[in-house]
This record gives sequence, C-alpha cells and structure tokens, in this order.
Amino acid sequence: MRVSVTADVFKLAQVFTISRGSRSEAKVLTVRVEDGAHRGWGECVPYARYGETMESVAAQVEGLDLAGLTRGSLLERLPAGAARNAVDCALWDMEAKAAGKRVWELAGLPAPKPEVTAYTLSLDTPEAMEAQAAKNAFRPLLKIKLGTPDDMARLEAVRRGAPVSTIIVDANEGWSADVYADLAPHLVRLGVALVEQPLPAGEDEALIGMERPVPVCADESCHDSATLAGLKGKYDVVNIKLDKTGGLTEALRLKAAALAEGYGVMVGCMVGSSLAMAPATLIAQGVGYTDLDGPLLLAEDRDQALVFDAAGVHPPEAALWG
Repeated sequence: MRVSVTADVFKLAQVFTISRGSRSEAKVLTVRVEDGAHRGWGECVPYARYGETMESVAAQVEGLDLAGLTRGSLLERLPAGAARNAVDCALWDMEAKAAGKRVWELAGLPAPKPEVTAYTLSLDTPEAMEAQAAKNAFRPLLKIKLGTPDDMARLEAVRRGAPVSTIIVDANEGWSADVYADLAPHLVRLGVALVEQPLPAGEDEALIGMERPVPVCADESCHDSATLAGLKGKYDVVNIKLDKTGGLTEALRLKAAALAEGYGVMVGCMVGSSLAMAPATLIAQGVGYTDLDGPLLLAEDRDQALVFDAAGVHPPEAALWG
C-alpha cells in the first residue's frame, strides 16, 4: 500500500466571506492510495477552526501506518478530521475500482439520485446580499452567512431579493444567546427554515430550555457519532460534513445514529471541489437539507465534475470517484 498527498488550489468565482474572514481561493489536499493494482483518491479541506493547517494534515497522512490498513483500522489510526476523511474516501474509491462496483453497492445503499442543494450567499452588506439573493432567486434553497450583531437588515434584504426561495441561516457561532433570542421571532416571520450553529460550540448550553421557533442545527458542535450525546436538548438537526466525521465510513454511522435518536439531518461541506462533494452525495440521500454547493462557488473544478441542474447535485460518475 502506498499513500501520497498533494496540495491543490482552486480559484473562487468571487470572494467568499463568513463571520471568521474572507477567501478568494479554495486550498485542498488530494490524497491517493495505491495497492499495486488499483488507485483511489479523495479530497479534504483543512480547517483552522479545528486547529488544522495544510501542513499538519499532510503530515498526518504521510505519517500514517500503512501496515494492514483498512477502512476499519483507519478509524483507530487517525482521529476524526480532514486527514482521515481524504484517506477514507480514497480507500472507498480504490475498493470500488478493485471490485468493479460503485461505492454505494459496497456500502449496501440504493443507487443515489440528485438532491436539491442550497446555494450559499456570503456575508456582506445588506445591499450586496440583496443583490446576491436577487441574482439567485431562481434557486429553491438559499443559505445565507450571518454571524454579527447587526444581521436583521441582512435578513430583510435577502428576503426582499429572493421572496420565494427557502432560506437557511448559518451564523457560524457568531451570535450570543441574547442576539439569537432577539432574532428568533423574526426568523419565523421571514420564513427561515433552519438556523445553523447560532452560538459558539463551547457556549451552546444556553440553548437548553430556550425557545426554538425555527429548528436549530449543530455544525461546529457535531463532528462524529461520539459527539452526538452532547447535543441533547440543544439541537434539532445535525450537519454532517465529511471533513468533520473523518470520512464516509463514520459519516454513515453518524447519519444512522442521528436518525435513530430523532434528529433531522443536514449534509454540508467545506469549500472544495467536486471530488470532495462526491462521497457526500451518498450521505445526502433523503436528508432534510443538502448543502453541497462547493463546486458552484469555484471558478475552476476537477475534470468529470459533478453535474448541477434543476434537479440538484447529481451523484458522481465513476470517472470522478466511487
């Protein structure tokens, strides 16, 4: 078994801003695994919020013990996070090629179908966000990045720009309990369907007992199935991202566990290429909300990129992944 990792950069179609900062490019790591006869690949996006850098994640991959490596043993050899995600997805891809099957067949899943995906509007002035919303008002599901004490004007502006679209709000841990409590009634009035991570992950105990007129989704507070127990009484929905779960293997476990405990499920992404989204399309099957718009934010993408159309994001062709 051999594993290699390379850094790749994809330019964004426009500057993308959340409450933590702005970026004009997506920096990703591409991991390839080979067993001498077949090769698979996967992609991850190291995230500073979780203490990851391109260098630290690459070092995790390069230092991985390859002796007897399987998807099962990988769960013990690397922690949940970006490095394990890329390796896990590469192993799935390699196994599918070796078996002459698609990944969903190996996983015992039905053939995937297109899923309607959110399109994200980055944080900006109310006027700019209204213009973004109007430009994308044809999309059935819009996700808006917020996370400041002055977000009411932004919410109003986006609804004016896109009067029919369903809206998801992502505060990226940017609100206090008081700000969220003040905004919550207005979220209902403006037809917001879901609020992601309104409070910092370390301060979300305040959600216990707080009225939640709009379902609240755990993002930064939910990584893998081990973190599920800490969400009780705080959240209604969990956001599954492969870069948090550490790959498709654990994401499948988390989805099953979350549904069994009565949570709704959202499937999200970091800003990456079609290769990063491809495995997540399998998790997205039948969930409440899909947010796999990373490639739509790029000015350039992988070859054999995912197809996005009126039906949503389509599952990958074998030439891309799986």
